[in-house]
Amino acid sequence: MMFLASLRTRWAGLLGAFVAVALGVALIAAMGLGLASTFSAPEREPVRFAASPVVVMGQKTLTVPVRRGPDTGHVTKLLAHPQPVDIELLRELRRLGPVQLDGAKRDAVGVNAPIEDVREVVREAVGAARAGVRVQVLTGDDRRLADPEPGRDAEALVAVNSFLGTAGGVSAFVSVFVTASTFAFVVALRRREFGLLRMAGATPGQVRRMLLAEALAVGVAASGVGCVLGAWGAPVLARALVDAEIAPEWFGVGGAVWPFHLAFWVGVSVAFTGAWIASRRAGRIGPVEALRDASVDTGVMPWSRRIVGGVLLAVGVGMLGWTVGTDPSALLKRKTYTTQPMILIIALAALTPLLVRPALRAVRLPGAVGLLVRENSAASVRRTAAVAAPVLVTVALAGSLLGSAETVGEARAAEARGRMGAELVVTGDDLGPLGPLEPLGPLGSLRPLGPLGKAGPLEKTGLLEKVGGVDGVAVAASSGSTAVFVREEGTALIRSDARAVSDASAFASVSRLPVVAGDVRDLDDRSIVVNEEWERRRVGERVDVWLGDGRPARLRIVAVLARGTGDSGAYVTAANAGAGARVDRIDVGLREGAAAGAEREVAAGALRARVGGGDGGGGDGGDGGGGDDGDVRVWSAEEWLADTHPATKPQTRLGLMVLLGIALVYTVISLAGTLLMTTSVRGPELRSLRMAGATWGQVRLVIAGEALLAVAVGTALGLAVTLLNLGTLSAGLARLSAPAGVAVPWGMVGVAAGVCAVVGAGVGVAGVMGLRRR
Repeated sequence: MMFLASLRTRWAGLLGAFVAVALGVALIAAMGLGLASTFSAPEREPVRFAASPVVVMGQKTLTVPVRRGPDTGHVTKLLAHPQPVDIELLRELRRLGPVQLDGAKRDAVGVNAPIEDVREVVREAVGAARAGVRVQVLTGDDRRLADPEPGRDAEALVAVNSFLGTAGGVSAFVSVFVTASTFAFVVALRRREFGLLRMAGATPGQVRRMLLAEALAVGVAASGVGCVLGAWGAPVLARALVDAEIAPEWFGVGGAVWPFHLAFWVGVSVAFTGAWIASRRAGRIGPVEALRDASVDTGVMPWSRRIVGGVLLAVGVGMLGWTVGTDPSALLKRKTYTTQPMILIIALAALTPLLVRPALRAVRLPGAVGLLVRENSAASVRRTAAVAAPVLVTVALAGSLLGSAETVGEARAAEARGRMGAELVVTGDDLGPLGPLEPLGPLGSLRPLGPLGKAGPLEKTGLLEKVGGVDGVAVAASSGSTAVFVREEGTALIRSDARAVSDASAFASVSRLPVVAGDVRDLDDRSIVVNEEWERRRVGERVDVWLGDGRPARLRIVAVLARGTGDSGAYVTAANAGAGARVDRIDVGLREGAAAGAEREVAAGALRARVGGGDGGGGDGGDGGGGDDGDVRVWSAEEWLADTHPATKPQTRLGLMVLLGIALVYTVISLAGTLLMTTSVRGPELRSLRMAGATWGQVRLVIAGEALLAVAVGTALGLAVTLLNLGTLSAGLARLSAPAGVAVPWGMVGVAAGVCAVVGAGVGVAGVMGLRRR
């Protein structure tokens, strides 16, 4: 058959497409196997109450009615602080048998008693309460629900799922791009061949079918090889994710079959689709093309391609502008800044042949070799665009993805620095109860300790007194993490991370919150501080919320914070923190004379000695009178900020590096394939140069110069996409009242461009050396 003979003859030209499809299929298969393993977390053995056959657990979820169109439905959210088991119920359970408590926590208790007896006692207690309070009785493997963070495995798999899904999407995008570009360039190089076939009587349909048959053969063979590589690479990928702390330690790939089916048919479809686009152009080639021998490319941009490229460019720019104008916070999400650049990349790649010649005309290269490089590149627009397009993809992805992550990370870090008014920070896993609450009356009803209208006091652990008694300390403000829930528009239950403070005035003196209205110091047990994202956000307005332990409350807004990068949560008092809330941070403000330099170090040392805390560098704690506070750490503000608000999280950076590595590998494949194809058909042209007096060294300089110039054009277009994306992100940050700098990852962009330049020049020169030996 003719297409088999063509494959034997043209195998070198299709090698790039074969490798690209095989690599894409391997990646999709490996990532599909990984995704299949993320759909369910393994069953874990109970840990916290492993010795108790029965566990009684307080309410851990909040269920609220919402509107579902004309009907009413319910939404359930996990509480920040589970309800404690009622003291009366605990007393009844003790009568059944030994009861296991986890320290001071009473959100769950283990009971060594018959299950039916425990259920009967719980039923009677709940019935007597008549408050609709739910208390769960857990047995067997269900007891793990009472463990700390029972959903941590599922949450860890969400991050793995997101990473693998994004990586698979980028792999598919780049493989489609490279494959389509390769087949399009193959058609451009074979115009005379197709013209001869037409002259010999072949119909346009036969030409198209021959090209599609070649693509189908390449796709099937490459997909088969890719599935084998994917099966080998999936365990390697799983180990790499575990080592990088992206996946939990137990993560591994299973024996699912569907990823291989998906990867195989995606590979075949990618090859076939890429060739189908090119085959339509091949079918339009007429017999007269067999007589043409022009060195200048003409008709490289049909109007259909111009229209598609222009529409995509308008859509990409329009989406960026619309997002900035309507929802700038969306620009900070990884899903947004990962997908939006792809539209602009496709648009500029489609328009590259139109942009190449004007860009090259603006370049001035010295000497005769330089002039020849520029004119050859401008005359052979298809060849230059075929080299520049994959470079555009890599540089644009490197600049946009890594630049967006670093810009958002640095904005968040700068925002945190701007809000820090303390000189020292004391942290620990458990610095004591924040909002001490006691059960009162019916099961599950709670009331705050302390006078109404005043922030609930920190329980007498002595830690706050120790901090406040250190020489040089002017103010110490304790706070802890909690959450509040609000129903917006009657259709959604929104969880807002919040911070509960023991003394609003003290906290205001050691923080610089971005207040746009009201005063944080007015915060009391009847009020709340919200941010601009809330539906209700006017000072003096009342808002119905559910607290971290599920209690409903109607609170008055006393201050509104700027939206910022999303870290501006709500603020409540300790009394509204919720049962079980704990202090996790004490911000310490020093007196003016001890706030800087050596005096601050002296105060920090005295504080460590007083509370038994290690330094912020990760010490295990001192023994200077800390007693049970051995896990306490004392940080300088700078150390704490660096530890909790890094510019870019290591896992995020590593994940992006993997994506960029995938794109770079594809680019190298595309560059190598394109330059080998072009050099192999440029024999007559290069021999003409030799006949004109050029040495082989000068010929190699011309080929290398053309490759480097095309790489430079692709780099410039990639930087244009990068700057447009990062500029839009900066505008969005400015609208959010957040630090609006731009972090261009010049190092990574330089590495990507440098690798492309080395590969382009090296492969081009190697091709010339091959021609010389003929």
